[in-house]
Amino acid sequence: MNQADAFEILKLGENIFLTGPAGCGKTFLLNKYIRHLRKNNIRVGVTASTGIAATHLNGRTIHSWCGIGISETMTNAQIKALVKKEQLKQRITSTKVLIIDEVSMLNAKRLDLVDYICKAIRQDVRPFGGMQIILCGDFFQLPPVSRGEEDNRFVTESSIWKNMDINICYLEDQHRQGDKSFLRVLNDIRGNSVTKDTSTILRKRLNKEVATKIKPTKLHTHNRDVDSYNNSELDKIEEDEVVYEMKSNGDKHLIKGLKNGYCLAPEILKLKKGAVVMFVRNNFGKKYVNGTLGKVIGFDADDNYPIVETISGNTIVASPESWNIEDGSEVVASVSQVPLRLAWAITVHKSQGMSLDCAEIDLSKTFEYGMGYVALSRVRSLNGIKLVGINSMALKVNKEAIKLNKILFAKSKKDLKKSSGMDKKAMEKKQKDFLRKNKDDDNYNTIFEYHFK
Repeated sequence: MNQADAFEILKLGENIFLTGPAGCGKTFLLNKYIRHLRKNNIRVGVTASTGIAATHLNGRTIHSWCGIGISETMTNAQIKALVKKEQLKQRITSTKVLIIDEVSMLNAKRLDLVDYICKAIRQDVRPFGGMQIILCGDFFQLPPVSRGEEDNRFVTESSIWKNMDINICYLEDQHRQGDKSFLRVLNDIRGNSVTKDTSTILRKRLNKEVATKIKPTKLHTHNRDVDSYNNSELDKIEEDEVVYEMKSNGDKHLIKGLKNGYCLAPEILKLKKGAVVMFVRNNFGKKYVNGTLGKVIGFDADDNYPIVETISGNTIVASPESWNIEDGSEVVASVSQVPLRLAWAITVHKSQGMSLDCAEIDLSKTFEYGMGYVALSRVRSLNGIKLVGINSMALKVNKEAIKLNKILFAKSKKDLKKSSGMDKKAMEKKQKDFLRKNKDDDNYNTIFEYHFK
């Protein structure tokens, strides 16, 4: 399927899973559809599984959008408390189309929870309370990050996936990479058909400098390597160091969970004028989101908080933010910190969804299927890569993703055939009807009982 085919299917108002290889234009198409909806005064919820992915659509995380925070399950009392939140209720009931990008990193339980909350708040038993749902992602990329006993299944294993009559739009054309030999490498990795020739092409970039004036972004597989490099770069800056310590309050066990699993700001944040930083929290009022990059240009005279100039040119005083765990209306654990971290280097996980002109990539410690594919496919050409290390895991992809890919590709062909078989006037009528129709049709509304487990 190409982008034009997929765009016509999106406009029909069907539930869609938009997929395809890295660089095929999934985000481009989503942004095109978002503009189409807004032009026609259709309210759209723009979200992604991670903060950085959300920035590519000027959206927010799905966790923030529907109020679930770090949870993958919620009690009846917690859901009832969510339903009473007026701002959340207004947001979900007024939304006509919900987009969730990078769903490969969202697990099955969380998608079911999002579905349930939408049904409960909208008082509508249809999937997601009757909204059109656009899921987007590529299962060859990074899988859900599971902590402890958390679910690590793809969203295709969720209960709602089987009940939402989803259409598959599988984009085949790749637009990011125009280098044929590089495309061969990426397609070989994706198809689980890496040969000696594939490895030879890639190994030519081992310790090969990139011919560019732009300093390559460093991609590492582990946080500790990213932290080590960022700290060494900070040490090179001959400016006064300012230190910010995280504050916490509430249940000690829950606080530990906040520090280890949800709050991306470090417990001890050290900054200097000139430091490259990344925001790690959403604050739409102050014009930053999780993933916004910038540089510290000074410190404010009143509280000594860092002043950050973002890559888009905004100047922001980064005052502390809070990360909370709530039980009903009560905050049971909370941490507070300046919402920044150093960003000369980033992890492969955080790079997913980015397009880079050049990168210095270390895959010597690859530990997850799809990690090498994600890191390499961020870059537009083979000559833009300096490879400083690689292991055998780096060229492997998830076997379940390979099986699933065949199913999705075949389903996409059937869905394209179905839409192509529609009379042009009938298709245009259905698209116009979708723009006009009221999704809160009383025929579908029912009293919704709380019974989520």
